[in-house]
Parts: sequence; C-alpha cells; structure tokens
Amino acid sequence: MSENHTAGEAEGDRLLRLLALDESDLDVISAHLQDASVRHEDLHYLPRERRFVLALHRFDWQRAPGEAPRRRLTALHFEQVRAVRHRYLEKAESGLPLNLLAVYFLEGDKPSGAVILEFSGGAAIRLEVECIEAQMKDLGPMWEVENRPVHRPDDGGDGGSDAGKT
Repeated sequence: MSENHTAGEAEGDRLLRLLALDESDLDVISAHLQDASVRHEDLHYLPRERRFVLALHRFDWQRAPGEAPRRRLTALHFEQVRAVRHRYLEKAESGLPLNLLAVYFLEGDKPSGAVILEFSGGAAIRLEVECIEAQMKDLGPMWEVENRPVHRPDDGGDGGSDAGKT
C-alpha cells in the first residue's frame, strides 16, 4: 500500500493517494471509501484502455464525532478490467446518488478475479480483472455536509446517510 500526503496540510486535511495491488490494499481503500456517494454520470468504463473510473464524494471518517461532518471529491480507477457487469443501478440512473458500502475482491484463477463495488439498496458493480490494480486519489478540499452516515440493521443498507445532501 502506498500512501502520499500533501505537505503543509493539517492531519485531517491531507489529500490521500492510495495504490492497491492486492486484497489487503483493496481493503484499505474500501475503508476510506465507506459511505462515499456516487452518481451514475460519474461511472465510466473505458474498454479500449481496460480501465474503470469513478468519481466519488468520500466521507471523512477521520473527523471526531463532535466535529462537523465533511466530504471530499475523490477519484478511483481500476486497471486491467476485462468486463463490467452491474445490478440495480436504476437508483443512480434516476439521478439519485448511490452509497458505497464496500469494495472487495473475489479470487478467480490467480491473479485474476472480480472486484465488487457494493452499494446500499443491493446495487453492485462487478469488474472482471486480470489482477488487482487500483488507485484512489483525493482531488480537492473538503466541504461540510449535514449528516454523518448511520447504519441500522433494519434500514435495508441505506443507512440514513447524507448521500443525497452533497
């Protein structure tokens, strides 16, 4: 896992840059992206480049509970993508943002497999990849949002997040 910060920024304001080349690296990216909101128009598959790119509004989980919740524009891309499948993206197609819950890898014939982007409400994107090769990069300053995402077992995974209030 590679992590870079911009010099001169306060600890919580640093721009993250993460590289994932294995499952444990991908777990770190997943933790940083939990509850990120994603719009349909920010999902892009580039088959000629074998790349899948998305822009997210990443929730800043490093903030203390008493501090105002914040988000930051973040880019994520996967290389060596052979195919993309998805389910239940109708919510995003209608203009409502998706709430990212987790990013994980399902092993196939080593080193290939599938990267799964799992969203609330049962939506998911499956990337068939030759290997794990992903990069996450913060793109700019943070902004305050109204709510901190909350997860309740009875809410169907939507978590009552602020995903629609970015």
